[in-house]
Amino acid sequence: MNAERRRKILEQAWIGDAVLCLYGRRRILREGGAVDGEKFERMTSNRFLASFGEPSEVEAELGRLYEREGLEAAFLWIEQKLMPLFDRQEEKRQEKKLNARKRSGGVSA
Repeated sequence: MNAERRRKILEQAWIGDAVLCLYGRRRILREGGAVDGEKFERMTSNRFLASFGEPSEVEAELGRLYEREGLEAAFLWIEQKLMPLFDRQEEKRQEKKLNARKRSGGVSA
């Protein structure tokens, strides 16, 4: 990839990252009723985004969509493309926490 193309992708990714961060914060507050920095980090991390491709490319795609069609379209894209996997990962995470507590005697079955 040439330097100019990479620069453009990183610029678009910077915007896409901001859109994803806003979406994540709003969703966490709406669903959880409180700030949850750890969940926010999981939702916006490069590790999570790597499930869909190179993280900067994923964020750049989101940034381009935002620039072309606006915030609602970008949020819809996140909801449809990224959140199904995120929700499955969070369910598994909660199951593991619950099972660990049961094994340690912290929760009765």
